[in-house]
Amino acid sequence: MEFGSILISENAANSENPQDVINSNISIVNLMREEKIDDEDIHTDALMSYYLDFYTAQCSQGNFAQFVYNSGWNKELNELIEEALKIIGAPKHLEFFKEQCRKMRLMSSVKLGKFLKGKLDGVNPIRDAINNDAFSEIDENLTELNASFLKNHPDTQILPVDSIFELLEDYLEREIKRN
Repeated sequence: MEFGSILISENAANSENPQDVINSNISIVNLMREEKIDDEDIHTDALMSYYLDFYTAQCSQGNFAQFVYNSGWNKELNELIEEALKIIGAPKHLEFFKEQCRKMRLMSSVKLGKFLKGKLDGVNPIRDAINNDAFSEIDENLTELNASFLKNHPDTQILPVDSIFELLEDYLEREIKRN
């Protein structure tokens, strides 16, 4: 049974920093996973936001090649990110992502395998061929769009942290150890 809500803490929702909203979602998704709730039972859009933040962080910190490397170039993840970029309203980022995916499809599986098995740092012509500095030049803020998507989602519940734990405990029909 899918948990039908996206949960965001009141503190995060009231914060001036949009990353706080995303981090609240990430913390709750991580808690659900720690409590052995399967991904299939976590709200799809909560997971989508979770992975979009992963993509954003990877590309921001280490360019597109870092995302490819750390994600293992996963087809399902790529489809989820493409869908996320459509849903949150990031057409320029969507076009960038699709273009990078086309570039990756043209790469031989041997070359991709070598890249994924090698080291990301140091001299790495495959990494350099994958990278594209255009990500940082796109004038759409993925963090703001992602946070706004979460806050305005019809299934989002903004609650105090204790209420979030109570909801999850009711769902699990057992107590959750709180740190």
